[in-house]
Amino acid sequence: MKRKEIDFTQGSPLKLILSFYWPLLLTSMLQQFYNFADTWIVGKGLGDNALAAVGNMGSLFFLIVGFSFGLANGFAVLVAQSYGAKDIETLKHRFAGVIELGIVLAAFLSVSSVLFLPHALRLLRTDELIFADSLKYGYIVFGGLSAGICYNISGAILRALGDSRTPLKAIIISSILNLSLDSLFIFKLHMGVEGAAIATLCSQVISSIICINSLRKMEVLKLQKEYFKNEKKIFFDLLKNGIPMALMNSITAIGCMVVQYFVNGFGVVYTAAYAACSKYLNLFMNPATTAGNAMSAYTSQNYGAGRYDRIKEGFKVCLGIALTAYAILGSIMVFIPDKLAAILLSGEEQIGLVCLFLPRCGIMMIFLNILFVVRSAVQGMGKPMLPMLSGILEMILRTFVISFFIGRIGFKATAYTEISAWLGALAVNGYALYISLMPLLKADKDTCKDSRIIIDNHA
Repeated sequence: MKRKEIDFTQGSPLKLILSFYWPLLLTSMLQQFYNFADTWIVGKGLGDNALAAVGNMGSLFFLIVGFSFGLANGFAVLVAQSYGAKDIETLKHRFAGVIELGIVLAAFLSVSSVLFLPHALRLLRTDELIFADSLKYGYIVFGGLSAGICYNISGAILRALGDSRTPLKAIIISSILNLSLDSLFIFKLHMGVEGAAIATLCSQVISSIICINSLRKMEVLKLQKEYFKNEKKIFFDLLKNGIPMALMNSITAIGCMVVQYFVNGFGVVYTAAYAACSKYLNLFMNPATTAGNAMSAYTSQNYGAGRYDRIKEGFKVCLGIALTAYAILGSIMVFIPDKLAAILLSGEEQIGLVCLFLPRCGIMMIFLNILFVVRSAVQGMGKPMLPMLSGILEMILRTFVISFFIGRIGFKATAYTEISAWLGALAVNGYALYISLMPLLKADKDTCKDSRIIIDNHA
């Protein structure tokens, strides 16, 4: 069987990153595509109110799933560092710890999110026109949250070991299933938003099964019973790295929920338009987030191996990818926002609102794309605290800008809210990268200089 893992510590950074990046990008784009298709089917098959009901769940879903995704990525960083250092024993102990913590996490988040869902929707000032549908959709998606968490964790471990092909295979199969079930449940069986939720849940189950099966076949992850008898230090190290990354996502999500709260206060038209804007923003940021994911895996392995010079080279490659994506996708957001809006929405007022959001964000998205690469490099070195603090700053900026400006300038405030958060987070993470990487590069340079002096003296 062909080896699926990639060792990022040897070989050309450009070739290694690109070979890892393209399957990862296709995976991410397909995932967004089936989310996008799900939105399109809901909007066209059930109407703008149903679209608003599903879109209204976005910030809540990001809060819960974002927490698990951050935790999974934090765990995966340590697994990747062990793999880069060729410390297979520690890798296996850490992987066993990830499994144990993942089971506890899935059970806790699934139960708690279902219990608190009605209260959360009330806190968001969800319009009564869409409250019932939001609740139905949320109960199903959050009730089956274990499948999504399982996919996040297994996918993160696969990426940490350089395998980006298995998640691609999983997403292709699950996307086909999701679209088929969406069409069946909504257009044929008339199951409403519940049908969309069930289709999404089924696709997540299939994705999880495929990724877990691939992990079970990897020789470096073959576990015996003794690996599950972990010392507290294993769990402590995993949580020490995972919790700040999880909190960063959740704190950012709270900021998004604050925005959703103010948007909902202006009625269903604003809610539907904001749902469409969020879908497009998530879609068009995908190439840059994928570059960030590649940067994280690449950095983690090389940091574990002590190859700090390679981190700098990999950063240049990933930054180049992110800037290229900005040039193409930012232009699309600026020049054809009306055509994009008409794909998801039918009301002229909603389409007009989307046209206020997309061009502004399209121009400034360069800072967002740079942020993804910079932040991922910091996290890949196992330095999660400053990125977490940047999440707090994002929340503060989002809260201030949306609360102060939406009553004065209307829907345009949602765009300025996003932009302010991007700029603030980039400033913090740029500083974090500088203080984390520069001393390592300087130490490497000094070591090389000392080695040359010793060689010259003995020549």
